[in-house]
Amino acid sequence: MTEQRKDYSDLEFAKLDIGRYHRRGCSEAVFGECKTAEQLVEIFAEFKKQGQNVLSTRVDSEKAEILKESFPDLKYNEIAKTAVLIVKEVKKEGEIAVCTGGTGDIPVAEEAAETAEFYGSNVKKYYDVGVAGIHRLFSNIEEIRKANVIVAVAGMEGALGGIVTGLVDVPVIAVPTSVGYGSSFKGLSALLTMLNSCAEGMTVVNIDNGFGAGYGASRINKLICNGRRR
Repeated sequence: MTEQRKDYSDLEFAKLDIGRYHRRGCSEAVFGECKTAEQLVEIFAEFKKQGQNVLSTRVDSEKAEILKESFPDLKYNEIAKTAVLIVKEVKKEGEIAVCTGGTGDIPVAEEAAETAEFYGSNVKKYYDVGVAGIHRLFSNIEEIRKANVIVAVAGMEGALGGIVTGLVDVPVIAVPTSVGYGSSFKGLSALLTMLNSCAEGMTVVNIDNGFGAGYGASRINKLICNGRRR
């Protein structure tokens, strides 16, 4: 039985932070990987009851099918493994560019893109523009520069973030991915490259953390769009 409080809903197995939307202007996201389909259904139902949109990450296709049975309007991105239920229309503004080094980085980039859109940002995608064929990046750089924030997603040696940062005058969030051969150590080499980049102003998130990059980029984008200054 759900215990209703002002700041959270207690489902016994989860305490949903329904007050987060009012504190931060963004609904709580749900990490779906470690939850059962039944738990996700309960969580989505409670957020819907509260009139809040729901984003769940790392949701496999089997769980998504069960969610769709209860929520026909659910949007599922099989590549990103994100499940989204929109209860209130989201007004999108500004622009975020999501770039990848290679095709193998697209699942993480899609998670970033879905997250940014969920939290109210327009997204343009520039996939497979990595350093092995850097002319592909150069041919898109003028369009990429139009974004308020750039998310650079790359595995292997992870050089994309630093190169993009050196070519633009907007914030760049770099995401290392676990794509690569044995000595990439499941993304550790890309992470270390990004952390040690000499391109000033680049922010780095954890390995495969498309959600964190998309969320952070969207918050920065909204500050820019609203002209807020501290």
